[in-house]
Amino acid sequence: MGGSDGDPVVGGSRPDTAETVVFNRVVPRRHPGRWVAVAIILVLAAQAIQGVTTNPNFHWDTYAEYVFSPFVLRGVGWTLILTVVAMAVAIPLAMLLVVMRESGNPILRSASWLWVWFFRGTPVYTQLAFWGLFAVLFPRIALTVPFGPELLSLDSRWIVTPAVAAIVGLSFNESAYLAEIFRAGFRAIDRGQTEAAQSIGMSKGKIWTRILIPQAMRTIIPPTGNETIGMLKMTSLVLAVPFTLDLMFATNAIANRTYLPVPLLLVAATWYLAITSVLMVGQYYLERYYGRGHDDVVVKGGPH
Repeated sequence: MGGSDGDPVVGGSRPDTAETVVFNRVVPRRHPGRWVAVAIILVLAAQAIQGVTTNPNFHWDTYAEYVFSPFVLRGVGWTLILTVVAMAVAIPLAMLLVVMRESGNPILRSASWLWVWFFRGTPVYTQLAFWGLFAVLFPRIALTVPFGPELLSLDSRWIVTPAVAAIVGLSFNESAYLAEIFRAGFRAIDRGQTEAAQSIGMSKGKIWTRILIPQAMRTIIPPTGNETIGMLKMTSLVLAVPFTLDLMFATNAIANRTYLPVPLLLVAATWYLAITSVLMVGQYYLERYYGRGHDDVVVKGGPH
């Protein structure tokens, strides 16, 4: 019920005094378990830090002596070179494998599938060891006419050097994994966009470069960044070639000389962590760049 003048009635009668508005106080929910977990984590972290920093078996003086030594810094440089060059070779090779896999030619599709099958199915250490033995297995690389005379012959040792063998082994292995990542990214794009582009007469090359690749980058960048970080750590296996200039070999060589492996392992871990952190920052900005317009939600309108 209400009064004749439209005023609200409280408790069946019109109040003679001014209206009193009572606000309910919102009390946040307590989470004591979270604070207990935080306290436990802080205590365990403090104990771990104290135990590591005060333990004389870690030989922190040796760590400080070699963390910036020229020999180690040279190993860091070569590790970066191997990572960058191997990824620079693997990425276009993976793109080529994807184009072959999506081709209408059954021979190209089969060749791409066999490449991915082989390099994903065999250990990378075995592949690196094979490339290290390439000059032994094939002492000379010759260009010949089929069933005819030899046109050109070169010593394999001058072509497949340890650095080349390490880069080829790493990049070929990585291309197989990247090819599957790229293919999944392209498959995530609606096929209707390709059909629409074909209907207006766009060539297949323009469809790839102007429609498929820009849209697939948003999906491809995160796993490719992870693969780059994995490549950085995979360079520690190039000893199988043998390549003796990378970071892991440098720290192992010093450890064998000083008979102190633990501080030199910490040196290697420090540099791997530092480089990985920089790569993660770069990956973050790349993801944000290619994800613009998708990750940001703009809310328009609203109550007036």
